[in-house]
Amino acid sequence: MSAHHSIFGVFSEENITGVANKNQSLKRTIINYLDVTAHATIADLSMELGISPPKTTSLINELIQDGLVQDEGKIDSTGGRRASMFGLVAESCFFIGVDVNRYSINIGLLDFKKNLVTVKMQVPYNLENTKESFEELITIIKKFIAELEVDRNQILAACINLSGRVNTTNGYSYSYFHFYEEPLSATIENAIGIRTFLENDSRAMAYGEFHIGTVKTEKNVLFVNLDYGIGLGILIDGKVYYGKSGFGGELGHVPLFNNQIICHCGKKGCLETEASGQALLRIFKEKIEQGSTSSLVKNGMLPEQLRLDDIIEAANNEDVLSIELIGEIGDKIGRGIALLINIFNPELVILGGSLIETGDYIRLPIRSALNKYSLSLVNNDTQLRLSKLGKKAGVVGGCLMARNRLLSMV
Repeated sequence: MSAHHSIFGVFSEENITGVANKNQSLKRTIINYLDVTAHATIADLSMELGISPPKTTSLINELIQDGLVQDEGKIDSTGGRRASMFGLVAESCFFIGVDVNRYSINIGLLDFKKNLVTVKMQVPYNLENTKESFEELITIIKKFIAELEVDRNQILAACINLSGRVNTTNGYSYSYFHFYEEPLSATIENAIGIRTFLENDSRAMAYGEFHIGTVKTEKNVLFVNLDYGIGLGILIDGKVYYGKSGFGGELGHVPLFNNQIICHCGKKGCLETEASGQALLRIFKEKIEQGSTSSLVKNGMLPEQLRLDDIIEAANNEDVLSIELIGEIGDKIGRGIALLINIFNPELVILGGSLIETGDYIRLPIRSALNKYSLSLVNNDTQLRLSKLGKKAGVVGGCLMARNRLLSMV
């Protein structure tokens, strides 16, 4: 039996009762235990599962036959015979993460042991809520799969990250590509022929950072995604918080300002209207029209397609206007995060997304606003760190989400 069928056997719930069901559940526990510990002996597993060593050995042998677990050799034990160590087989199966950004797609392949095997960054793409844009997304995913050197039957699941409102449980997207009756995840699954899950982009980035990034032992963490919009991933007691319909974390739409600017959500005064990449672009253009100067202005004109990346690059090349405006945006973002710190009292706040590529130009104004607006007792307990995974956070998080969703399917 191929690993493809056997892992689906281990993680499916179809028509299994009695002993077979119990064994399947135990195998799943073994895989999840090896997932955390990297390797273990029969004695370790037997103790963890609360079953006899012979029974454990029999389950391990089945998993070895399935190609999911391997004997990693002997370890020196205290007296007696040397025990064998068992671990997961990295190349037994794979997972795809697709991180959809406004002007590009990052797409990667993760193996069973959570190594990023292949990654393609910044594939040009225009995200719009049109059928053409959706078809282009499918084409990019199919091309990536076609060029892989692994058997496509070993790719067990994919996760697509989209901005806006996504219901992960039922696979519907309410911000993009909602032209079909069926869930978007089902439409994509039918098109690419691989089990597909849908996730909000900020939550996927947060998930990557929680599991492979800058999070060490912290259990209560907020990940703030600073891009065209402002997204939030929330980790409470080590678990990702979704909210009732999977829309938890809409930080960008907290009504913090008393302005008349209509947000793309249709409401006025949202944090995003004054403290996001989108706002930065708008304010930058207004300042140029009012006579401010910038290295981005050529022959008295701004580039036709001025993008957020252009302003970030200009700031990093010491463009004064870009640096000033990023500082102002940072102060307002800091107000939004201060609100979160007062509500959640987290151990750690991680800043991610494209705006953090400006480093201290954004971090210092945010830090100073936190000191100004949040309760000092609460603020003192919160560390502020920049994302470790950077641009790869979304693709790593998407791959991990696909893997985790499949492994925890019940």
